[in-house]
Amino acid sequence: MAMETTITNQSLVFAVNGQRFELCNVDPSTTLLEFLRSQTPFKSVKLSCGEGGCGACVVLLSKYDPVYDQVEDFTVNSCLTLLCSVNGCSITTAEGVGNSKDGFHPIQERFSGFHASQCGFCTPGMCVSLFAALVNADKTNRPEPSPGFSKLTVSEAEKSIAGNLCRCTGYRPLVDACKSFAADVDMEDLGFNSFWRKGESNEVKLSRLPPYNRKNATCVFPEFLKKEITVGANLDSKGYRWYSPVSLEQLQSLLQLDEANEGTSMKIIVGNTGMGCYKELVYYDKYIDLRYIPELSIIRKDQTGIEIGAAVTIFKAIEALKEGNEGEFNHEDKLVFKKIADHMEKIASGFIRNSASVGGNLIMAQRKHFPSDIATILLSVDTIVDIMAGQRHEKLTLEKFLERPPLDSKSVLLSIKIPYWESSRDVSSDAYTKLLYETYRAAPRPLGNALPYLNAAFLAEVSLRKNSTGLMLKNCRLAFGAYGTKHSIRVRGVEEFLSGKLLSIGVLYEAIKLLESLVIPEDGTSSPAYRSSLAVGFLFEFLSPLTDSPVEISDGLLNGYNSTLLFKNSNQERDQFGQIKFTTLLSPSKQVIQLNNEYLPVGEPTTKTGAILQASGEAIYVDDIPSPKNCLHGAFIYSTEPLARVKGIKFNPGSSPDGVIALISFKDIPGVNLGSKTIFGTEPLYADELTEGAGQRIAFVVADTQKNANIAANLSVIDYDKKNLEPPILSVEEAVERCSFFEVHPSLYPKQVGDLSKGMAEADHQILSAQIKLGSQYYFYMETQTALAVPDEDNCMVVYSSIQCPEFAHDTIARSLGVPGHNIRVITRRLGGGFGGKGIKAIAVATACAVAAHKLHRPVRIYVDRKTDMIMSGGRHPMKITYSVGFKANGKITALKLDILIDAGMFVDVSPIMPMHMLGALKKYDWGALSFDIKLCKTNLPSRAAMRAPGEVQASYIAEAVIEHVASTLSMEVDSVRNINLHTHNSLDLFFASAAGKPLEYTLPSIWDKLYTSSSFYDRTEMIKEFNRCHKWKKRGISRVPIVHEVIMRATPGKVSILRDGSIVVEVGGIEMGQGLWTKVKQMTAYALSLVKCGGTEDLLEKVRVIEADSLSIIQGGFTAGSTTSESSCEAVRLCCNVLIERLVPLKERLLEQMGSVEWEMLILQAYLNSVNLSASSLYVPNFSTMRYLNYGAAVSEVEVNLITGATTNLRTDITYDCGKSLNPAVDLGQLLVSRH
Repeated sequence: MAMETTITNQSLVFAVNGQRFELCNVDPSTTLLEFLRSQTPFKSVKLSCGEGGCGACVVLLSKYDPVYDQVEDFTVNSCLTLLCSVNGCSITTAEGVGNSKDGFHPIQERFSGFHASQCGFCTPGMCVSLFAALVNADKTNRPEPSPGFSKLTVSEAEKSIAGNLCRCTGYRPLVDACKSFAADVDMEDLGFNSFWRKGESNEVKLSRLPPYNRKNATCVFPEFLKKEITVGANLDSKGYRWYSPVSLEQLQSLLQLDEANEGTSMKIIVGNTGMGCYKELVYYDKYIDLRYIPELSIIRKDQTGIEIGAAVTIFKAIEALKEGNEGEFNHEDKLVFKKIADHMEKIASGFIRNSASVGGNLIMAQRKHFPSDIATILLSVDTIVDIMAGQRHEKLTLEKFLERPPLDSKSVLLSIKIPYWESSRDVSSDAYTKLLYETYRAAPRPLGNALPYLNAAFLAEVSLRKNSTGLMLKNCRLAFGAYGTKHSIRVRGVEEFLSGKLLSIGVLYEAIKLLESLVIPEDGTSSPAYRSSLAVGFLFEFLSPLTDSPVEISDGLLNGYNSTLLFKNSNQERDQFGQIKFTTLLSPSKQVIQLNNEYLPVGEPTTKTGAILQASGEAIYVDDIPSPKNCLHGAFIYSTEPLARVKGIKFNPGSSPDGVIALISFKDIPGVNLGSKTIFGTEPLYADELTEGAGQRIAFVVADTQKNANIAANLSVIDYDKKNLEPPILSVEEAVERCSFFEVHPSLYPKQVGDLSKGMAEADHQILSAQIKLGSQYYFYMETQTALAVPDEDNCMVVYSSIQCPEFAHDTIARSLGVPGHNIRVITRRLGGGFGGKGIKAIAVATACAVAAHKLHRPVRIYVDRKTDMIMSGGRHPMKITYSVGFKANGKITALKLDILIDAGMFVDVSPIMPMHMLGALKKYDWGALSFDIKLCKTNLPSRAAMRAPGEVQASYIAEAVIEHVASTLSMEVDSVRNINLHTHNSLDLFFASAAGKPLEYTLPSIWDKLYTSSSFYDRTEMIKEFNRCHKWKKRGISRVPIVHEVIMRATPGKVSILRDGSIVVEVGGIEMGQGLWTKVKQMTAYALSLVKCGGTEDLLEKVRVIEADSLSIIQGGFTAGSTTSESSCEAVRLCCNVLIERLVPLKERLLEQMGSVEWEMLILQAYLNSVNLSASSLYVPNFSTMRYLNYGAAVSEVEVNLITGATTNLRTDITYDCGKSLNPAVDLGQLLVSRH
């Protein structure tokens, strides 16, 4: 009870970017991110996934140890870290690393100069991750690096951002920026940048880089905070309490106190990273922080093994296990510890491992069936766990711990003990025994940030008798996990079968059959067959080398088992088959770019506009706009049923969500119930009495904070009625049966090419009715859907929206509110990624805020949580394809017939564009005759929308699948089939008509041949054949693929205004979302105005500013999409500048006669004095001859496939792309890199 009486006297003290913060009343559930974004000016920490999986929210956390007088620096996810846990700590955000006021850090300058920021939403987190790596590397006792470099190694530089996700750059420029700080970097390996040009010496290159001097490093832990260090915080805020016990006795008393107060809820935490997996829908009364209890933070090593406290972070556990290699343990035991540590480094990301505890991971596995890697690998080495239940301590095996019922809230895991391992040695025996240990993991991504499909760990003793030719398995422990079972398991049946047996192919075969019967994923597990095959593959990979004969003992090692190389000192890690394991990080690259100096600064690889502000976190996105006074927050309530009547909405019985202000539904819309409108159709803002599909918006809950709104939405219960309704349509097959289709206007439906019957008749071979099924894909823009609506005077509304088409949102909001269009203003500055998902789908988000703000007469904003965003956004169109193809014996295709069923979802959105887009990509080959029937199926699933090359991605896949199928049928090299089916200009003209252009413009044959030579395609093909002959379980392949993209230009507005001081303001309809639109527009403006030919125009680029899109300032903005808006915006701006030049030239001529020379500033000042109109608007409308044209490219990729696990490794990719005369090669290269990403 002593702790109860003292908690009110304490406060929370910490620093952010050197500023002191002291808080007395803190809601313990508040995350560090929530505090930083709502209570400080530091907006660089971004909320993206909200699960610790993307790195957008990363900050540097620094802790001072007064005993050793040392500061520990490490990155953490601010979206998961609870504010109360940072007591006595210092937080550094991207603004603290460097900013426009105090000066940018070389990290930020190099990120900008290496063109490593596109949409920029992830860039602050990237910079903080690299900054942390620099801080820690420079604290080591490594030799002093050369001037300009840090003590960082290239490997560390690459890994520093391994946990940070980026959807724009393709990572190459990011890694180059990081590696530029490494002491061992090869400057020739650094890619295209704005600092130096090709051919310059390394000394010159280094001199051009923004200088880095670690002695001038940012202070991350202020001196004043060292005087205020406390053991932990004990806080009381409005009945919610945070405890930091410092002994087991205090912890026991708190647990007993909680037991006495049965009505209270309690949460025991260390790093709170579990919240990333298991979202919390309730508030807890008590939080107990275990980090200050010595027994839970212990790391003890002795001859019996290593004991690790439950509160020890995964990062520190890895360090301890690696340090065990340097201690008193034997050679085999060190190897076991090293393997465990290596596997732990594949778990999650660095910033999760920095705060997540070993005990917390095991508790999640035990209580919530979390697919834990740690549980599996520790299970395989007979780990012991120590549990405290009340006053009682209990030690038991991890296996028994996992099999128990979920641990109750009063019990605490104290520590784990990994025992000492060595092979048993019988002096009197004539056998030699060796200990083998290996861990395995199959996951979507190799470097963490993804839960495994399956993990495994095998420990075995094998022995060889002097007179024997085979190996005997004496003991083995085979652990599997994460395959769709409640927890990791030991397959004791297989262990018992193998024990004491002489290994052979037959024994291994029987063991595998037995394993297949034991490792069975539970019903509902995704990819069950794949997971089961992984278990078999991993066991086979572990044991198969032991079945090889003859086997000999030499120098204490088993010859014939290549994994024993791991017992030696080796510079390269090998797999069980002795093949070198490929690095999972990036390999060197080469970039060849043709620069064009004809229209400078157009064509220059200038740095992307705003990149440095994005790196410092000062670039403002919609959710960074400070909330107006009395601002409310919204969250969507969506349908979980595909077809049902909505009778009502209520909240979970027994739950009373905090802060709820209103629940907005279709009944509250003053105008038309309209969520979006295109030329193809409309979509309601909210379902009325009938919800037509899962994920449809039903209501909008408004609360005082975004957290409360999200919790309320999650606690909502919808009362459905399905009586007398037809079954929902959940597949394209059902849609066909019930004739449920959307109409495609004849003007949008492509024309058939050639005579199908004739083409089929000419064929020597036919493939009939082959099928392909393609699934959907989520956008995963780093910034989710977001908007802010602010009521204005005279029934007006200003809406800030992250949207690709403000004009469309403008019209929809006006109709929904029932007001004239001039009452609405939609403003968009930049997007944190779009990829098509911020088009039509963003309209309803902005409209929902506007309707709520209109009803409540208060500002309303929303930042859609990731799960809701994924459910409602729709994504890429799934489809089913049936094709028949006729072809000659030489591989020339004579006819292709396609029947395509596209799942468009419940509303039409922009799905009618799909047929035209698909055919544009399909026609990259000369099919002879091309016939198709494309149907848009209306289903009761989320509406699909345009997503990054909509239809073209699927169509390109279809085309290549057909080519591959033909080659396979004829047993021909697929490259030969591709080559013979490339277009001639005549066939290109037949398929693409006017878009084909002139014969000289058809550059694909030239690209195709040049790529063949530059990629050494023939030589590599022969090497691959040899590799595949020599390797049984790993195979390589190489492929050369063409691309033909039909560009369709759209009308785009522009406006250029010259201010009195000579600076220039530009507005365009196009939206900046990372593609460099503003940068190209600035370059075009500078070039076009320089044609006035007066002094000072060579510096016009620095005088140009492109400002945010405003739907009342520049109308007819249209849709930013299709990779053409930058180009058309530049042309719109050029037309504006031409008008301004016409107005300025006569004045310039008069001034030249009077003064002999004229400077830009003087010319503009005189123009103002002479009332020359210095603002011009235009609407670029492409004419018929230029609105369509073709782009060409080709790529060669070489990959390796592990036939046992299915894991693939991209070994090398060569890309050649004809982009004509690039407006900005740096920006276009970045777009090309992300296309392969």
